[in-house]
Amino acid sequence: MTVFVITVPGTFVGGVTDAVREVLRRELATCHGDLSESEGLDLLTVNEDDTFSVRLEVDAADRYEAELGAVRIVSDALGKAGLTADECPLGAPAVTGIDSDL
Repeated sequence: MTVFVITVPGTFVGGVTDAVREVLRRELATCHGDLSESEGLDLLTVNEDDTFSVRLEVDAADRYEAELGAVRIVSDALGKAGLTADECPLGAPAVTGIDSDL
């Protein structure tokens, strides 16, 4: 398996509260591991225009599976924060780091 750091962008269509941000950080915390922390990456970044990016680590066999897994994790976290896909559409995920034993 390979550890991928995946960045998933999105937009909070109606804005976002501090409480929602905290729920997201808590839900995603287990996906912020040694690789992303050592690179100094923030788990959740929200910009002034309510666009955001989530950077998390995913163990996967390949890039495709890592990206699918990351989108699923972010979507689940957003749902637990009470947001629908219409309220926070996601953009295309991107690999921003790789750590492999190969």
